[in-house]
Amino acid sequence: MPVKPVSVSEASELLQKGMLLLDIRESDEWAAGIPKGSMPVSKADLEKNACHYLHGFDQPVMLLCAGGKRSDACAQALTDAGYKAVYSVQGGIQSWMAAGLPTESHRIADFDLRYSRQMVLPQIGREGQEKLSRSHVLLVGAGGLGSPAGFYLAAAGVGHLSIVDDDRVDLSNLQRQILHKNDNIGELKVDSAKSTLNSLNPAISVEIHNDKISNANIRDYLNNVDLVIDGTDNFKARYAISDACAEAGIPWVYGAVYRFEGQVGLFHASRPDNRGLCYRCLFPELTTGHDAPNCSEAGVLGVAPGIIGVLQATEAIKYLLAIGQPLLGRLLHVDLLGMRFHETKLTRDPECAACGSYGMAAD
Repeated sequence: MPVKPVSVSEASELLQKGMLLLDIRESDEWAAGIPKGSMPVSKADLEKNACHYLHGFDQPVMLLCAGGKRSDACAQALTDAGYKAVYSVQGGIQSWMAAGLPTESHRIADFDLRYSRQMVLPQIGREGQEKLSRSHVLLVGAGGLGSPAGFYLAAAGVGHLSIVDDDRVDLSNLQRQILHKNDNIGELKVDSAKSTLNSLNPAISVEIHNDKISNANIRDYLNNVDLVIDGTDNFKARYAISDACAEAGIPWVYGAVYRFEGQVGLFHASRPDNRGLCYRCLFPELTTGHDAPNCSEAGVLGVAPGIIGVLQATEAIKYLLAIGQPLLGRLLHVDLLGMRFHETKLTRDPECAACGSYGMAAD
């Protein structure tokens, strides 16, 4: 299949409409500026790790280099690999700048300075930081838990965040949901979240979906995802996440809050590998809403989801970097009134409907 060419003016219009533009030049070339709103990824890294930057074979993407030859070659390589909507920007950055289209500064020093306090840690270093930049995390919910989790994942340099939420910002959210501001009241939470996270760290890619997670759609969002963070407030969505992740062998970080308390855990079941445990090992059946009142019914201390969400982000970063001791097989309980932390040891249920011996749970 031949490469799809696109002019710089067409590319600029498509970029404004939300299509991904990747500047595939080398880091020393980015120093002179990159197209405003584009994401810098070297050609070699893109060809080697395309799944970290593109969430599926059908995702449209535009490639830009200096004059167009490298983007043509890379677009052809991705097309041959099965990607169906890869465009090469004709004339590259030279034509982009000649047309007077907007650019922004990007220096490799920005990467070193932004993450300097993190890269100095021997457990992370530059290799670990670059690994984070290639990671893809799905954040289900942009509310009380998703706000702090998403904020710190973006700050830490996780390169690709996908956010799914179907709610709008309400005044009552602002007591705890730090991704949103007073000016965002009435907006879709995913739009508000994307704006905040891109403002915090413009080097990362934030993909948003105005949708409500369920058994019917969760698998649509797991393609090329390294890890899922549960920022939901209902059991139905949580079971959908757990069942789909167990089926796909994808880890997910559980979090929940209630008044002055919270819980955090990491689940990494895999039915194909016969590896547990999952959320259904603890709670086999769906619990009714009467057993788990939401924040509007039970109330919540504003910092409680902040603490739990930050702990979720911590577990995610540890897992992505393969450092420390993850909360696998351990459920962490947080009591803020007593300021106490304690753990519960978890064991796999060999007859679990999702990750045990007799099949996946029914939808």
